[in-house]
Amino acid sequence: MAGAMTRRSALGTFGAVGAALATGTLSIGTPARAQAQGQSQALGLQESVQDGLKRVFGGRPMKDGAALIKLDIPPIAENGAVVPVSVEVNAPMTPASHVKSIWIVADKNRIPIIAKATLTPEAGQAFVGANVRLGETTDVRAIVEQSDGTLLTAKREVKVTVGGCGG
Repeated sequence: MAGAMTRRSALGTFGAVGAALATGTLSIGTPARAQAQGQSQALGLQESVQDGLKRVFGGRPMKDGAALIKLDIPPIAENGAVVPVSVEVNAPMTPASHVKSIWIVADKNRIPIIAKATLTPEAGQAFVGANVRLGETTDVRAIVEQSDGTLLTAKREVKVTVGGCGG
């Protein structure tokens, strides 16, 4: 059973990642996000989703990853300030083939690229969860970068209501 991940080791790994997120020692998109946010706010501009994706991924093609990516986000968010989202990728996590990064993108947000998680094979499972902020009804995408450079994407529309009244 050497090399097999036990429930205890998985919980330990997820606990360590959660503690690192809570203390700020694990970065989720901070360098690119801080730079883009500073530039956009200083100029009073909004970055389009196309510009953000081009800035991060260049012209690399993205394949439909709906068969491998489970994007879990509520279809209706009564409070756009706190919207839970999780991304799980059904892919191997071996040194030869693994999920390298998971990006979360909200198309109509002022800064559309809202989170990035960098993973290693030691994670054992490609999973990330967070609370995100959505300014309005928008498509939310999960973009997965594999170790060979392949980009996969899945998206869902989330309706943000005003004051929880369905408006």
